[in-house]
Amino acid sequence: MNNGLRKELKRSLDQEQYDLTGDGLYFPRQGIQVTGKYFDRVNDGEWSCTKNLVVAEGLSHILNVALGSTAKPAGYYLALFNGATAPAANWTASNFPSVASEITSTTEGYSNATRPQWTPNVASSGSISNLSAMASLTIATAASLSVTGAALLTNSTRGGTSGVLVSATKFASARTFQNGDVYQLGYELDLSV
Repeated sequence: MNNGLRKELKRSLDQEQYDLTGDGLYFPRQGIQVTGKYFDRVNDGEWSCTKNLVVAEGLSHILNVALGSTAKPAGYYLALFNGATAPAANWTASNFPSVASEITSTTEGYSNATRPQWTPNVASSGSISNLSAMASLTIATAASLSVTGAALLTNSTRGGTSGVLVSATKFASARTFQNGDVYQLGYELDLSV
């Protein structure tokens, strides 16, 4: 992708000249599709796969880090939420904890002190993921915990509002956990032309 295309995509983002499809963001003028999906399972059970929304802030970040002069962040981190609102293209890291109702408690949530790190493999065939190094969260709750979605951010602080929100998804049905459940979570980002 050349510098001209990067600027064109940035302009399309700024002018909201893209389509939100069931598969992700589509830039009709450039013929580029950006999609992603979350993979999850509980206690080594069956894997579930849920498509996500790469938000406008996340797409700008990807372009600026990959092809611009923005430095790569120290890491990327996964977050869980239990809100009823579906992700929107205008979600950002600064509004994510409140609009999504991020789960920040270590006693009614998960025991990790911070958002778990997303550690991807090397990109291949237009995809990058952490599927060989899934994040693992141990659920902590007195009764049960409901999780309605997940997100990928550049800030490790639970409930933190700095950094960048890359993507988010709301599950088709909430995940319900019991104390001590081990929840594995992965994310894959795909770019196709």
